[in-house]
Amino acid sequence: MILIVDDKPENIYSLKKLLELKNHPVDIASSGEEALKKVLSFDYSLIILDVQMPAMDGFEVAETLSGFKKTKDIPIIFLSAVNIDKQFIAKGYASGGIDYVTKPIDPDILLLKVNTFIKLYQQTKELHEIQTILRAEIETRKTVQAQLRDKVEQLHSTLESLPLIAFTSDDGGNIEFVNKHWFSYSSSDKIFPDTHPDDKNITSEWAVELQKGNSLEMEIRVKKLNSEDYRFHLLRIIPIKDEEKITKWVGTFTDIEDQKQIEKKKDEFLSIASHELKTPLTSIKAYIQLLDRNLKDTESLQIKKYIEKAHLQVGKLNNLIAELLDISKIDSGKLKLNKHLFNIQNLIESTCETIHQTHEDAIITILGNEQPLEVYADEARIEQVLINYLTNALKYSPDNKQVTITRENNKNEVVIKVKDNGIGIPFEKQKSVFNKFYRVEESSLKFQGLGIGLYICAEIINKHTGKFGVNSSKGNGAEFYFSIPIKLKD
Repeated sequence: MILIVDDKPENIYSLKKLLELKNHPVDIASSGEEALKKVLSFDYSLIILDVQMPAMDGFEVAETLSGFKKTKDIPIIFLSAVNIDKQFIAKGYASGGIDYVTKPIDPDILLLKVNTFIKLYQQTKELHEIQTILRAEIETRKTVQAQLRDKVEQLHSTLESLPLIAFTSDDGGNIEFVNKHWFSYSSSDKIFPDTHPDDKNITSEWAVELQKGNSLEMEIRVKKLNSEDYRFHLLRIIPIKDEEKITKWVGTFTDIEDQKQIEKKKDEFLSIASHELKTPLTSIKAYIQLLDRNLKDTESLQIKKYIEKAHLQVGKLNNLIAELLDISKIDSGKLKLNKHLFNIQNLIESTCETIHQTHEDAIITILGNEQPLEVYADEARIEQVLINYLTNALKYSPDNKQVTITRENNKNEVVIKVKDNGIGIPFEKQKSVFNKFYRVEESSLKFQGLGIGLYICAEIINKHTGKFGVNSSKGNGAEFYFSIPIKLKD
């Protein structure tokens, strides 16, 4: 809007009509005092101000407006019929005016100047708004950067206090910070510690996960500088995200050498113990069989019951020793597969018959097993996996002995699922049930076991390059599954 300030109504009228004909919104004031009140209350893009007015002339009005932050940038065009010498013009500019128009007014010249100054005012206003936004953004960024620096310093202080090798890197994997323990294993803050020649390369392994945005976890052997002894460390590198975007990576090397040695001794003990138990167990089994034959004709039901229970317990002990031997083979890398073609349909049916011999009350439903299917795998080991799944399903379903086996034939693999109606497994525990010696706390006191059966199953399926897993929720049963490829050769 344009404000016309003049003490003569006829001048205001002619100017107002001229500007409104060109679609310029116009406001008027008949004195300097009225003009000041209006300018402080409304927004104007241009003021056309008469110099010669009673009480308060145009120069005084302009000087007053230049003293307010809100009005100092509004362009002012002075109207004057006299005093157009240099001294007069200089006074006008000094008081805040930007141009002069003399009376009588040339309409074309006035409109040209009005259009130009309004455009300049709008551009100046937009520039000020942009500057305000930029200043606010700069202040915000300064605050965020200060907060980020504080967080980074806190992170570095935390990593420095850890009794571990620790480091951080930027989003591209370039190492930015290492703690003091790093320099016991590497001479450079940009180079990872040396790893054992037989272990995977840290840089190449991390490069793969870096591209995917995934965490890295691996066991490696590293050695201190000026030492020849390698010690096992667990390397973990995890991403730090801000609004789903990775900004940093934090890594630690945890010394697990003592733990590995304890595991090694435990595995050696299990291997030795299982082998040593095998011989006396074979003798016990043979003596029970002799006793059974010698007392075949006895009429004592009690004796027959005792012999039957002895057979059952020897069978359990034999299975336990077999599992311990399997673990020994797995840990030493000696678990071998004897692959050949066999009919998976027959294996599922015969496995169910085996289960019924020891679980007479089991109700097993088989789905999707109507057609024969030849697979190339280790038949005995696949049967071992299925038996383990079924015995677990019945073991952890004390109040409901209904179990469902489902066979699904996909394009390149066969999937077998075993579903029970038992106690179920909490979601957060499911990823650990296939770990060695792991047992869910909620069931470990009520149900016996060492937590090695599923671990062996997982290793067998891994050997077949298959998949395995569980779908479950607490109190709603569990569905364990595995898949093996359908192929004729390795």
